[in-house]
Amino acid sequence: MKLGIINSAFAQAGVDTLTGLRQIARIGFDCVDIFTEAMTLTKKEKLLIARTCEKARLPIVSLPVVAVGLVDFNDPVRAFHLERCKRFIDLAAEWGAKNILLVLGEYLWQREVIPPAAQWQWALETCRQLGDYAGKRNLDIALELEPFRLSLLNSVDEMLRFVKDCRHPRVRANIDISHLVLADAGPLELAKLKGKAIHVHISDCDGKVHGDLPPGRGIVKFEPYLQAIKELKIDGAVAIELEYSPDPKRIVEWVQEAYSQTDGLMQLTGLRG
Repeated sequence: MKLGIINSAFAQAGVDTLTGLRQIARIGFDCVDIFTEAMTLTKKEKLLIARTCEKARLPIVSLPVVAVGLVDFNDPVRAFHLERCKRFIDLAAEWGAKNILLVLGEYLWQREVIPPAAQWQWALETCRQLGDYAGKRNLDIALELEPFRLSLLNSVDEMLRFVKDCRHPRVRANIDISHLVLADAGPLELAKLKGKAIHVHISDCDGKVHGDLPPGRGIVKFEPYLQAIKELKIDGAVAIELEYSPDPKRIVEWVQEAYSQTDGLMQLTGLRG
């Protein structure tokens, strides 16, 4: 698999997009995931990103998009988020990416007012429409597992249930290692996602709360998870996901550390290639 990073690591530290992309290429990453907003990205910015990545030989693999409105109980809200996600799919196709990384929402009002089955059904309906749209552009939808109590997809079993219920060849799963740890999901559970997972996020955490730290800064034992991912034979990328650096002025060192640690882990398990 290729080793990439979500470029938001630099953006969150106040580094402009093009400088961040150049640093990502210089450090040695194989590819990049672009965090942006498809609804407001200008044609000039779009072209600059494409040209910068092409010049740096840094293929764009995935575009993360948080679209919690896809499970909203208001029809117009769901319709808006469908169109917004389609814009992301168009942008991903233009940049030659493989997927959009989709973060669905949560059950409203503690699952007490709106029937949970209704929100589940809305999620299925919107994802099927997005799968159809993505399929016409030879793209996939990679669903994110969020380790929060009310998230629709908060466990491997719920992810598996959703992908099976969706019954769409373009709607697949993303594997996020720190999210799995926070959801108390062990490496052996990943076998359930064989043939269904297409993308991977990697970061560390303290085992209690969402952190997205460089590997080695938390408690995650990565080797068993990476070995399990290797056995899935995913033709995709492992993207480092970093949250806010404790010292934005040293963001380059923060990313370099994450790269070195992850590269070492992938080499150890024979996963990078």
